[in-house]
Amino acid sequence: MASHDTLGDFLTILRNGCRAELPAITTQWSNVREGIARILKQNGYIADYSKGEKNGLPVIEINLKYANRIAAITGIKRVSSPGRRVYAGYSDIPRVIGGMGISILTTSKGLLSDREARQQKVGGELLAQVW
Repeated sequence: MASHDTLGDFLTILRNGCRAELPAITTQWSNVREGIARILKQNGYIADYSKGEKNGLPVIEINLKYANRIAAITGIKRVSSPGRRVYAGYSDIPRVIGGMGISILTTSKGLLSDREARQQKVGGELLAQVW
C-alpha cells in the first residue's frame, strides 16, 4: 500500500522502535528526516544518526537513546498532516508539556525546534511534537 504521509511513517517507525526497545532503526533517507534526526540529537532524544546506503538506496540509521530501559522519546505526535496543515507564528508556537518537550517546525530558515524558531522570530508549519 502506498503511503502519502512519509513523515508520519517516519515518526511511527521512531515511536515503534522506542517501544520495542530496539538499539537502532533504519529507514529511507530524505532531507526532512535527516533534519528531524539532527534536531532530536541536539535536544538529547536520540544518541546519534548516520546516513548510509542499503541496496543502492540512501538510508538513515538512528541510534536510539535509553536510560534504565526507558526511552528518551516517551511520546511523539504528528501535528500537521497532508490533509490538515497547521501553521503558527513565532509567538503562537505551542509549548509541549510546559516546555519539557519540543515542537519541530519547517520554516523559511529550514527545520527548527520551537526554541530556535522563537529565538530567530520565525514561524512555520508545525510538523511534530516530541516529549
